[in-house]
Amino acid sequence: MTALITLAQDPKGLGTGGVREWILNNLVPLLLLAVALLLLWLGGGKGDNAGVMRRLGGVVIALAIIGLAVTTSAGQDIGEWIASLFRA
Repeated sequence: MTALITLAQDPKGLGTGGVREWILNNLVPLLLLAVALLLLWLGGGKGDNAGVMRRLGGVVIALAIIGLAVTTSAGQDIGEWIASLFRA
């Protein structure tokens, strides 16, 4: 019971910061490695270099989306910049 009261009074409280950090530090690099190996295995072995580059373009776009998702203010800054293009 004392542990619950201590957790409830902790100003930081419970959160998902540890899970977020673990995903960023472990899961994302592992997925990037898997995608890179898959691209090399599927396209590089057949000599389809153009196909590999097309797939790589999709991977770069996906990385940009992941980058926007894990940063705090970059998404807002980019949104404001895009909105400023349409303001008179």
